[in-house]
Amino acid sequence: MERRKFVRNTLASAITTIAVPTIVPSSVFGKNAPSNKINVGQIGCGRIARSHDMAETLKYDQARMVAVSDLDSNRLADAKVLVENYYTKKYKKGYLEATMYEDYHDMLANKDIDAVLISTPDHWHSQPALEAAMAGKDIYLQKPTSLTLEEGRLLSDVVQREKVILQVGTQQRSSPQFRIAAELVRNGRIGKLHTVKVGLPGDPSGPEADPMPIPKALNYDMWLGSTPEVPYTEIGVHPQSGYSRPGWLRREQFGAGMITGWGQHHFDSAAWGMDTELTGPISVEAVAEFPKSGLWDVHGDFMVKAEYANGISMYTTGGYTNGIKYIGTEGWIFVSRGSYSATASDPVSKEKSAKALDASDPEILKSKIGDNEIHLYVSNEQHGNWLDCIKTRKQPISPIEIGHRSCSVCLISHIAMKSGRKLMWNPETEKFVNDSEANAMLSRPQRKPYGTSYVEV
Repeated sequence: MERRKFVRNTLASAITTIAVPTIVPSSVFGKNAPSNKINVGQIGCGRIARSHDMAETLKYDQARMVAVSDLDSNRLADAKVLVENYYTKKYKKGYLEATMYEDYHDMLANKDIDAVLISTPDHWHSQPALEAAMAGKDIYLQKPTSLTLEEGRLLSDVVQREKVILQVGTQQRSSPQFRIAAELVRNGRIGKLHTVKVGLPGDPSGPEADPMPIPKALNYDMWLGSTPEVPYTEIGVHPQSGYSRPGWLRREQFGAGMITGWGQHHFDSAAWGMDTELTGPISVEAVAEFPKSGLWDVHGDFMVKAEYANGISMYTTGGYTNGIKYIGTEGWIFVSRGSYSATASDPVSKEKSAKALDASDPEILKSKIGDNEIHLYVSNEQHGNWLDCIKTRKQPISPIEIGHRSCSVCLISHIAMKSGRKLMWNPETEKFVNDSEANAMLSRPQRKPYGTSYVEV
């Protein structure tokens, strides 16, 4: 695959090179020799990276995590230790020395790295993924796919143009109950589907927070990225000690709250059952409560109604049990994560006692899908599926266009929360119909030199 040259000066050359293991001879490993592995770099080394993306990827022998990158030098050093300790325990001392990059652009410039995991805050998802695609790297991208619909469309187009493998981190697709539920619905086991109810909580408001000195370990200007310059305060970024849930998740400057945080998971799964993965609703309307004070300003309690051209109405609110309920003319199916969580601080307390898969009639769940019926993509684990697809060059279970479409539902739902009126949506043009005010919210101004607007594609 031809590797495109980056316009940005930061991509002109790498400041470091990968440390190749020399102590353990490749003959010891056979088919798992270092030369046969996929060299992976980790971009963003916080909570979700350590407890989920790095942890899951390290398990696979076909991958070799060779590099880590973070804007916080303390987290960067921790990530290096995590990787090297894992390989020391699994193989032996000296198997690998992970290279540290303070700037991910230098990692992307290293041609020895085949693929990257991107586990950064939401406002730093689309740009590194876009640049990685242009550098010929295969990508695992945490959701939400983008901060705005405009940059999500750009990312999808470039990834498809460059023919790289991008897996979106909507890992519910690799949990069997979500596939089973969608297959049963798609094959008519509950009759004609007409309503979908999605349970999704909001976020609490937070305290006021005074400006604080910027930690020496943090490159705060780059951390802010394309968003406006604002004073630093710890509960608005991430903890300086430990890896608990970061405060940026509850600030609209960096995301949209739970409507994107978990919304992309559930909207993606719902679309699987509704057969709307490559389109979107034709209308959306919402009500939501927003904090009147405090640093945290994402939505709290809310309800969204989205209508689809195929006659299905989808309702989303924290008033439902966290999960997805498909309702048809002959019954219903409910699916959730049950007690599963990607990280210890996921908002799963409400549904820990909920069944992962339930139905109006237990016999529905025993139904077998025939050979001539619809069979959906099977994946045992999201990161493993990504690595397999890097080898085979087949599309992964959560490819970029499907990810962009599910993220779009999140983003237009958030716009509906803000507008307070019913909005008509055209999923083909990805524009609101005759509504310039709403269409203006499909993008955001970007602060130079950061943002997808300043990457030559």
